[in-house]
Amino acid sequence: MEDNVFTLVLLPLALGCIMVTLGFSLTLADFRRLVTAPRGVAIGLLNLFFVAPLLAFAVSELFGLEPVFAVGLVLLGASPGGTMANLLTHLARGETALSVTLTAISSVAALVTVPVFLTLAISHFGATSLDGDVEMLGVALRVLAITLIPLAIGMTVRHRSPDWVTRHEREAKRLALGIYVVIIVVVIVTEWSRVTEHLGELAGAALALNVAAMGVSFGAARLARLGPRSATAISIELGMHNATLAIAVGASIDPLLTIPAAVYSTFMFLTAGTFAWAMHRRNGDEQAQADVAAATAI
Repeated sequence: MEDNVFTLVLLPLALGCIMVTLGFSLTLADFRRLVTAPRGVAIGLLNLFFVAPLLAFAVSELFGLEPVFAVGLVLLGASPGGTMANLLTHLARGETALSVTLTAISSVAALVTVPVFLTLAISHFGATSLDGDVEMLGVALRVLAITLIPLAIGMTVRHRSPDWVTRHEREAKRLALGIYVVIIVVVIVTEWSRVTEHLGELAGAALALNVAAMGVSFGAARLARLGPRSATAISIELGMHNATLAIAVGASIDPLLTIPAAVYSTFMFLTAGTFAWAMHRRNGDEQAQADVAAATAI
């Protein structure tokens, strides 16, 4: 009963708080970047909307996951980027504005992408045990309630009280980070018996998806002739999925659907953090060279 209260009530409320703080950092200019800087945004969204979910399908097939876990991994792959991606991109000296834009747009699009890929995964993997538990309209409304509405609230507060947001945005982000970490820890603790029971089965698949998504997205960005800072933002965005959303949606359908996201979360901080550390100096050198070139041009 206590686990149900956490996953079905407290977890969505906590995720809503995180999305409100993301809204504090957004303006309409972040969404206009789809038009003003289309290449980076388009490559990033292409990876988020198609590459990550399709990689989740492929990894599930490769590792021969049980249907319910395969669906859970696709649910995770179809989830948008998370706010932690913005923080790690900043620490990696990547293009933070691009990261924020990708998180915002993919969070809005999750209203469609999550139900669509969830339906496809259930059909493809023959997860018949889930057929009677999944109502796509209900999934879409749940995504709306815990992502889009809080995001809109945060943006509205920023628009109406910009001075207040400026004064408290840093504290709000720290609070969101703390909530995020607590959520992941509590989910792993509450699901510990299930996580450890299936860790051997899911660890390789989760790690493979994480590394493949980051590697493929970074390579695609560089092939599209985006700079290292933009490629860093896109890669981290693909590595740091909004696992809390996948867990919240999965918990409303079948607790087993939350396990892949919980296992994935234990790896994504290590891999994305290591990547951010490796890119920190390289991106710093690139930025310094760009600043020198700009100063020389003036």
